[in-house]
Amino acid sequence: MRSLEGKIAVITGGNSGIGKATARRFAEEGAQVLITGRRQDVVEAAAAEIGHQALGVCGDVSQIDFHQRLAETVRRKFGAIDIYVANAGVISLEGSSRVTESEFDRHFDINARGVFFGVQAVAPLIRDGGNIIVTSSLAATKVLPQHTVYAGSKAALAAFARNWAIEFRNRGIRVNILSPGPVETEILGKLGVSDADRPGFEAHMADLIPAGRMGRPEELAEAALFLASKGTFVNGIELIVDGGMHLT
Repeated sequence: MRSLEGKIAVITGGNSGIGKATARRFAEEGAQVLITGRRQDVVEAAAAEIGHQALGVCGDVSQIDFHQRLAETVRRKFGAIDIYVANAGVISLEGSSRVTESEFDRHFDINARGVFFGVQAVAPLIRDGGNIIVTSSLAATKVLPQHTVYAGSKAALAAFARNWAIEFRNRGIRVNILSPGPVETEILGKLGVSDADRPGFEAHMADLIPAGRMGRPEELAEAALFLASKGTFVNGIELIVDGGMHLT
């Protein structure tokens, strides 16, 4: 029997990168998956690529009314869910002296506010014994150049998750944090790494990672699958999946 047979999973930011890889892996293991993203065409294309009757809902996680709408959609379609993966996030790199107010707000609105109010809206629909996975980042615990605001927005998630693990204990809902190191996803382009510069960038990152390479979205998806299925006695932890970069 597949490890998530009959389970319902909601994954924010499931239209690309780690989120899409996780949605695909969960679906392969038998889960009915619902993904979210900000662009309707991209969400629909991702759901079709994931297959297994995956569903897509378009919206902005920084907006509270989106989470209320998502919760209503979940209630109407499924009644309840088993797994909520708060994965949607943004990153732009800038030294602290050059960070604008709007860029600061964008990071915290999506990376922190979006996670908090997403869990607030969806938690009543998570079945007892279910679980929540929050995608953070190695940057929340390791100082990296020009990551200050991004790191701060992600560091808040550890405090949220630890508190939720206690708040939901009477319902048997586990809450864990998944913290990736550098991963080969579309986000590299958003950071300004061109296709021409990518080999040099990846070689530089490989020098910083004991594993000798960047991670792959599928490897993060396997870690998320462990937390969602076999990690039944794992609660309130931060699982760092970074090829050992935190050691350097």
